[in-house]
Parts: sequence; C-alpha cells; structure tokens
Amino acid sequence: MSEADNLLIRPGLRTPRAAAISGIVFSVLLFVSMWLLRLSIPVDPLDISPWLKSSSRKIALALNLIPFAGVAFMWFIGVLRDRLGAKEDRFFATVFLGSGLLFLGMLFVAAAATGGLVRAYAATPDELFHPSTFAFARSFAYDLMHIYAFKMAAVFMMTASTLILRTRTTPLWIPLVGFAFAILLITVSGFFDWVLFAFPAWVLLLSANVLRENLRTTAVRN
Repeated sequence: MSEADNLLIRPGLRTPRAAAISGIVFSVLLFVSMWLLRLSIPVDPLDISPWLKSSSRKIALALNLIPFAGVAFMWFIGVLRDRLGAKEDRFFATVFLGSGLLFLGMLFVAAAATGGLVRAYAATPDELFHPSTFAFARSFAYDLMHIYAFKMAAVFMMTASTLILRTRTTPLWIPLVGFAFAILLITVSGFFDWVLFAFPAWVLLLSANVLRENLRTTAVRN
C-alpha cells in the first residue's frame, strides 16, 4: 500500500478505539468462567453424580462464556500486534500468534468436551456412567485445559513479554510479571488449579496499560 493510500485511511479504521478493552473483556469472562468451573467440578475424575446434578447450571453458564472470551482474545492479539507495529520480530511474532491460537483452540475443545459430558448426563440422569468411560472424558477435558492449553498460554506470555521487552511498548514490570507467571504456569499448572488464573490476570494488567496509553494519546491529540 502506497503512502498516498495510507493517508486516505482514517486512523479510526486502523485500530478501533474500543479494541483496547478487548483484553479486559477476555480477562473478566475467562476469570468468571474458570471460577464457576472451579466451584462446580471436583478434581477427582471419578466423582460423578453430585456435581453433575447440582452444578449443571453453573457449568453451562461458564461454558457459554468461553466463546465470547475467545472472540475478545482474538481482538486482544490484534491489538498487541498493532501496538508492536513494524518493530515486531518475525520469529517471536510467529510463536506469539501460534501459541495464542493453539491456546484458544484447545480451550474450546476442552469446553466442548465438558459440555458434552454434562449433556450426556442430562440425557440419561438415572443411568450411571461406566467408571472408566467417565474417567477418560473427565481426564481428557482436565488435561487438555490444565496441561496443554495453559502451557500454550505460558508460551504466549513468554513470547509476548519478549516482544514487549524488546520494543519497550509498556513499563518494564509488565513483561517481567509475564515471565514470572509463564514459569509458574509451565511448572505447576497441572497440579494447582488456582495457578491458571495467572494468565487472565496478566492479560488484564497489560490491557489496562494499553487502554491507559490510548486514552492519554487521545487526550494529547485533542
């Protein structure tokens, strides 16, 4: 695209101002969804009827929030890439984008597997699942989210923090917190559920900083 064509594009069409809050929306939705799942689903994969019977509405609400969180996350990736601009390193940018998309895809699959488990129980509430079949379904959803999806979230945080650190687009403490949270997710995400909340917490911090900078830039221009 030529320089003349760039001048014809309104700045508002390049990055919508509302896109700056996408990371905040993602963080809040994912946090609420994970919190509801944490309260509703026990860790033991053989625990069947009590939580399926008493917590199905909470689980359904949590799962229905995840697609909206995913859409917001896609906008968040776009906001970061736009903020990095021409300074974006191709190698790290590829890993950054790939890990983000892998996280999102596996999060959706884990949510779909959990939703299928709940619906299967709702269709035959009086029939007990075979223990091995139920354990497989529960373990599949649990491992996919805790071990695989959030490991990719850790890679996403590490590469995003590296890009931010190199381009100096945020205060230094934000990428440093990102590295610390990423190491925490990589090492113990399969053992402690609460560690998963580190990812939306970091996205919230980064998004709040981006929004603050956008508002400050708008105020200076006006």
